[in-house]
Amino acid sequence: MRVSAGLITGLQAVPSRMQAVTKAGYDAVFSSELNNEPFYPLLLAAEHNPKVELFSAIAVALARSPMTMAYLAHDLNQYSRGRFVLGLGSQIEAHISKRFSMPWSHPAARMREYVLALRAIWASWYNGEKLNFRGEFYQHTLMTPMFVPAEKSFPAPRIRLGGVGALMTEVAGEVADGFIAHGFTSAAYMRAVTLPALERGLQTSGRTRAQLDILCPVMVVSGETEAVFVKNRAAVRQQLAFYGSTPAYRAVLDFHGWGALQNELNVMSKKSLWAEMSALITDDMLNTLAVVCENPAQIAGVLRSRFDGLLDHWMCTIELENTALQQQVVRELQA
Repeated sequence: MRVSAGLITGLQAVPSRMQAVTKAGYDAVFSSELNNEPFYPLLLAAEHNPKVELFSAIAVALARSPMTMAYLAHDLNQYSRGRFVLGLGSQIEAHISKRFSMPWSHPAARMREYVLALRAIWASWYNGEKLNFRGEFYQHTLMTPMFVPAEKSFPAPRIRLGGVGALMTEVAGEVADGFIAHGFTSAAYMRAVTLPALERGLQTSGRTRAQLDILCPVMVVSGETEAVFVKNRAAVRQQLAFYGSTPAYRAVLDFHGWGALQNELNVMSKKSLWAEMSALITDDMLNTLAVVCENPAQIAGVLRSRFDGLLDHWMCTIELENTALQQQVVRELQA
């Protein structure tokens, strides 16, 4: 299993963060679009480590046009000498329409077309094909020589799609090079829902499972002291409550018979009762949706046993203060 480290930090801290990433032996680093622009950290990371893979997990696709995204991904991939993978997600309707002020409709169909539009744009740049993409949501029909990037030393970036529901997951299997499962998931849900949906998409595109990598930021509760463990457990409960309040992620709760919880959490979120919401996440939910290890030396073993055959790549969600122990977790998973 490959292991990646997050770049959820300020830009000024990226150089020192990359020193730690290099020392720990991670295979890749990822940047997420949260309260920051997701590509700048990866640009700095490329400068401060010449080997690791760089990927967004995720960048919000529907907040940008395919053409804008095509240029961003191309430039970052060329600068990093072909090490960048474009990880995209749709976000949810409220954020796309109210935060980004962009159109929202049929997210799975729109994301499928978005990826195809990217491929068409890159085909015009890399292969000299005439740009004539005419879809239901996006149309790209103009590309003059002046606007074709000059630097094309490395092939077009690979694309990964993030998703939770079966429709978006199936789209990823059809048109993407990889799938980023949401951290709000479980091994049982992945076996029963995620993998069959990916297989349907792969079958549509005439590909096999070996041609698609699966990643997930599986949440981990652990700590080198009791105080750290308790603090980490509370933080993960809070995160699960936040995710559980989102209607788009209800499918996971429904699968486990906890669907009614989503209604309750959603009502509480609208009242800004964020701290109180975590009390509704039971121990059973916590142990199902996260990996709980009081002994951090057991993290790799528990992750392997639970997600064997499901994941190709774990997006590391816990940083241990003991550097040697962090290195041990990474190396055991890579072995």
